[in-house]
Amino acid sequence: MEPNLSLALHNGQRDYQPGESLGGSYQVEAASADDVTAIEISVLWYTEGKGDEDLSVHFFQRRVPSESPERDLRGGYSFETTLPNSPLSYSGVSLRIRWSVRLRVFLQRGREMSLQVPIQLGQTHSARRVEIPRSVGPSSSDAPGSAGSAGAATEGTRRTPVTDSF
Repeated sequence: MEPNLSLALHNGQRDYQPGESLGGSYQVEAASADDVTAIEISVLWYTEGKGDEDLSVHFFQRRVPSESPERDLRGGYSFETTLPNSPLSYSGVSLRIRWSVRLRVFLQRGREMSLQVPIQLGQTHSARRVEIPRSVGPSSSDAPGSAGSAGAATEGTRRTPVTDSF
């Protein structure tokens, strides 16, 4: 039978500010005591998007059977940490910074299970893609001496005269 993982944040809160306390509880159910070899809880951030992806762990706690009464890791545990000032959660066009609480359970025969709960750290405005209109090719109204050539703009495009000033 596969274990059930349970991870609950205090008050069901998902939005946090820098310096606030983040806490919760976790447990492993429906597994035999001998099957669970280690449990890890971590608070981490990672990047997604263009370029290299980064990951950094802010809080980490590992439990093994030798540290537990009766060598049983299935009981309920709690954790708490103070969140840092940065990096803040961010959702940009080419880069996203995500925070989460991750529970990992290591089982006999090299098996592993995990559960991740996303959180928001800070309040930043999401970036949005801005489309820059393409310039329209010259038209008959742009010809020198025509009424529309002196600083005229085609729809969606503004022309600025370029001068050399050396």
